[in-house]
Amino acid sequence: MKKILVIHGPNLHLLGKRQPAIYGKTTLKQINAELLKIAKRRKVALTIKQTNVEGEIVNLITKNKHRYQGLLINPAAYTHTSVAIRDAIVASGIPTVEVHLSNIYMREEFRQKSLISGVAKGTVLGFGPKSYILGLEALIDII
Repeated sequence: MKKILVIHGPNLHLLGKRQPAIYGKTTLKQINAELLKIAKRRKVALTIKQTNVEGEIVNLITKNKHRYQGLLINPAAYTHTSVAIRDAIVASGIPTVEVHLSNIYMREEFRQKSLISGVAKGTVLGFGPKSYILGLEALIDII
């Protein structure tokens, strides 16, 4: 069975409460439940992690590079700042799909640059929770 690592970055545990006009009212628990339904239907195993700590994200990626065949990641604010996460994705060689709830290109100027998208197989953004669903479906097809 193919295995996929899902990483939710900083502050995503606050979904449903934090800036609902931007991020919507869907909680992270609800997103994870949908992802697990898709995984079951598509016969893949998911490991889902959320952390606010950049180093933990790097460790999750690099220490598990032989365990997973795909990475679905919403690096959140680290999208725009983390060379370390970018380098971990490159070093791991794990096919990666980047997802974002909002369209980062319609946001503040500092949010309009992704350090991750250049090393990802693809990026899905701007569709709210559906970004995760589309991203997971695409990742499963890739692997």
